[in-house]
Amino acid sequence: MNREILDINDCTILLEEASTDKTLVDSCFFDEPVIAIAFYGSGDVGLTVKYNEKTKTFHHTKGMVLSFYADNKVEFQHHVSELKPLQCLVVATTLKSLDKLPNGEGQFLEQFLSQLVHPKDNYVEGPVFNMTPEMFLLVEQFFSNTYDGGIKMMFYKSHMTALLAHYFGQLANQQTIKTDTAQLEKINLAQDILLSDLENPPSLTELAQRIGTNTNKLKKEFKAQFGVPVFKYLQNERLKKAYNLIKNEQKSIQEAAWAVGYDSLGSFSNAFEKKFGYRPSQV
Repeated sequence: MNREILDINDCTILLEEASTDKTLVDSCFFDEPVIAIAFYGSGDVGLTVKYNEKTKTFHHTKGMVLSFYADNKVEFQHHVSELKPLQCLVVATTLKSLDKLPNGEGQFLEQFLSQLVHPKDNYVEGPVFNMTPEMFLLVEQFFSNTYDGGIKMMFYKSHMTALLAHYFGQLANQQTIKTDTAQLEKINLAQDILLSDLENPPSLTELAQRIGTNTNKLKKEFKAQFGVPVFKYLQNERLKKAYNLIKNEQKSIQEAAWAVGYDSLGSFSNAFEKKFGYRPSQV
């Protein structure tokens, strides 16, 4: 288990990573009541929340954003296994610090998450949805940065502000959208299916059939959760994987393009430049 805690502008950032070749349960509590937003990255760990003899379980957390109020009586359990590693970023603050937050976060918390600012139980849950590609990329950068000292803190401050801006922006766009847990599970499954075979993804009709819904509902709910249509999301994930293959695994541009399903090197290079602002040869 790797755990890093940083205090930034009356907020606390908690970065947690864990992987194992066997099943383990990691439990944690907060020392004092907090309002927090948890962003789950590339792992897909199970999560159980326990309080007042109540239990809430999340089976698919990859890409999930969970907002909540919790006091020191709430237990959070991460169920880590070989196929479900943990990668979680938590941004937390206390009720007494809301007015001190420097970028208006307290105002947005009151506006969009008033049930957390005025809790009526030991644990109060806010909206649960999936990150947009922009949010997912920011979370990945928290875990992959290699800076030290003051530069590292500058990096974290800027990325925390950007991540919260995207988060509140998503809440503003979704004020009228209510996604139940069963539907969220289906959208998570659709995401898993796409990510499991970037080279040969199913058609929209096949994908809808595999998760037990119709294409119109799939398109609507998927865009509501991720902020982009299904195949725009797929393209973003393909290009992110290609970037990693070129930069970190020393693959050639042709090898990276083939690995993510592009037959045309020209089409791949054009799409890559449109997303990242530079050609793959410049990575």
